[in-house]
Amino acid sequence: MKKKQVANAAAPAAVEGRPGQIDPATRARIEQAVLDIFAEREFHRVGLIEIARGANVSLQTLYKYYGSKEALLFSGLDSWLGLLAARMIDHLQGIEDYKERLRKVFWVTLDFFEKNPKVAQMLMSSVYVNTWRKQENYENPALFGTFIKVLHEGREKGILTDEVSEKVLLDYFFGVLGRLVQMHIHRGQREPLTAQANVLFGMLWRSIAKQP
Repeated sequence: MKKKQVANAAAPAAVEGRPGQIDPATRARIEQAVLDIFAEREFHRVGLIEIARGANVSLQTLYKYYGSKEALLFSGLDSWLGLLAARMIDHLQGIEDYKERLRKVFWVTLDFFEKNPKVAQMLMSSVYVNTWRKQENYENPALFGTFIKVLHEGREKGILTDEVSEKVLLDYFFGVLGRLVQMHIHRGQREPLTAQANVLFGMLWRSIAKQP
C-alpha cells in the first residue's frame, strides 16, 4: 500500500480491537513500527498515522484490530515481553540448583534487553505505569508468573528471605534489573551488562537470600 493511501485513510467505521485476528506478517510489521517509533519519542508525541505509515497499513486496520493508540502500544509491549518469557522458560529447563535458576533468570533478562534495547527505551519513554496497570495484559502471567513461581520456590525451600512478601521480592528483583538496564542505556555504556552478570547477581543474591 502506498504511503499516500495511508495518509488519506478515512476514520474507521467501528472499533473492534482484535489484534489476535490479524495475519502474522502484518502484525509483525505493526509491532516493529510500534517498537521503532515509541522507543524514540514519548507517547503523547506519537500519532497513529506514523505507526500506520511505518507498518505500511491503513489507519482503518489499526483501529479495527487495536482500537486505540494505548491498546496498540500495550499489545506490542505484551508481545515483546512474551518473547522474554519464552526465552526465560526455555533457559530454565534442566537447571536443578535453585541459586543457579535465579541467576539464569537474572542473566536472561539482562541479555534480552541488551539484544533488544528499543524495548527498554519504549518502556522508559512511552509507558506510563498508571495506564499500563489498567490494561488486561498488565499482569503478563507468562513473564511475571514465571518470576513469581521461581521466587515462591525459593521461599518454600527456605532459601530466600521470608521477611517480605513474594510480590515485594518481585519488585525488588525487577527494580534492580530495571535500573541497571535503564542506566546502561542512558550512559551509553559499551561493555555488555552480561559481562558483569555474576558480580551483579551476587550483590542482589546477598540482599534477598535468607540469612543463617
